[in-house]
Amino acid sequence: MSAQQVPQYILSMASQAEFDRIDRRILALLAQNARITNQDLAAQVGLSPSSCLERVRGLRERGVIRGVHADLAPEALGVGMQALVAVRLRQHTRELVDGFQRYAAGLPEVLQLYHVTGEEDFLVHVGCRDAHQLREFTLDAFTGRPEVAQIHTSLIFEHVRKFGLPDYLDGQTDRRSEAQ
Repeated sequence: MSAQQVPQYILSMASQAEFDRIDRRILALLAQNARITNQDLAAQVGLSPSSCLERVRGLRERGVIRGVHADLAPEALGVGMQALVAVRLRQHTRELVDGFQRYAAGLPEVLQLYHVTGEEDFLVHVGCRDAHQLREFTLDAFTGRPEVAQIHTSLIFEHVRKFGLPDYLDGQTDRRSEAQ
């Protein structure tokens, strides 16, 4: 089996096993502040700037660091209502699943898309101006699709996004046991 034939999840597991304490610390610091300078990052992890830069380049080349993004305020951009739309498909063929995923990911209202297990097949995080736009969007974008069997919409009152790594990847102790 060539490297191109190895499933991505196996490559991901192998590359994760190669992380050391410094790699995990670099990732945690970048996840908290992607704008940190290489010099500050190097100082915080105890490396020379050139060694730190090589580590970061290596993490990018391995696909661990996929990108750097700005955290935008939806309300400042006119998004007054967010919702999670649970979508159940009529059938579960690769063609239908992949087709729906491509379609939904291309919709401008879609902020995030999750292919999940359970009763629903997808959770679609959407942002709209108001309840009227949300209603029209769900009716037009989802219920009219032949592969969609059912949708369920839940309004999002508040969205809290956590930046950083889970404690077990960051080398931190289990905070739940400390609190007890």
